[in-house]
Amino acid sequence: MRVVVIINPTSGPSRRRSIDACRTLAVDVFRRHGAEPEVLVTGARGDARRFAARARDAGIPLVAAWGGDGTINEVASALVFSATCLAIVPGGSGNGLARDLGVPLEPAAALELAATGSRRLIDAGQIDESWFFNVAGVGLDAQIAQHIARPGARRGLSGYAKITFSELPRYRAQQYTIEHDGTSVTYRALMIAVANSRQYGNGAQIAPAARLDDGHLDLVVVESQPLWRLLVQIPAFFNGTLRAGRRLHMMPVRDAVVRGHGPLGYHVDGEPNVGDDDLRVTTRPRALYVKAP
Repeated sequence: MRVVVIINPTSGPSRRRSIDACRTLAVDVFRRHGAEPEVLVTGARGDARRFAARARDAGIPLVAAWGGDGTINEVASALVFSATCLAIVPGGSGNGLARDLGVPLEPAAALELAATGSRRLIDAGQIDESWFFNVAGVGLDAQIAQHIARPGARRGLSGYAKITFSELPRYRAQQYTIEHDGTSVTYRALMIAVANSRQYGNGAQIAPAARLDDGHLDLVVVESQPLWRLLVQIPAFFNGTLRAGRRLHMMPVRDAVVRGHGPLGYHVDGEPNVGDDDLRVTTRPRALYVKAP
């Protein structure tokens, strides 16, 4: 079996081991299981998607993406609605989709799963034309994603926590109107998350009820509220018990429109973007084959 392994050298692998060592590990694992891998290393944004699209068009049955959430998003975006399966070798700071799928965080174990695991068909989402497979969002989390994406920004749980606690006291909620299933509701919200999986990463579960293959997305609206009310929900945020309640709304949606005032900043799987004053959210059921335990 032919396999393509795409490595992002600016994600975790470059900090833990050399790219040559990553290449050797990938080749050794796949050859042990009778596969012949081609290892490609990205050099710029967009390379991962281009490499994956080339593999898809060549009929390669498996593409392993070794990198962070942005790399996974690029590769997955090229493989949607194709027979080519995505395997994840987590190499980022959050690894949200990998964690929700149960992919081991240790590279050798993740590669072993890529070679031997089961194919699973999961949903995807779109905000306008941008694909996401984990979590997308508007508002505060999009602002945080912009900070994290800056060169030299501190990543990992500590980096996210630092930026979040810096932004929370000064971030001003915005007015949004959400249209879905024939209803239209206006909120003054700090953020609107759109979840395909349960968590951003690092165990932070914004939508504990979300499932990767349930045919819909989970929309989570955090309304404007006192800082203390947000802080007391941090334990629930990390232990998977966050629930809808006062000024916190959770709803399943197939399609929705988020309307604001002026261009809306948003993120898809942590990658920041800017859209118009209305964003169309769409569920794409059974969109992507992934390797899972």
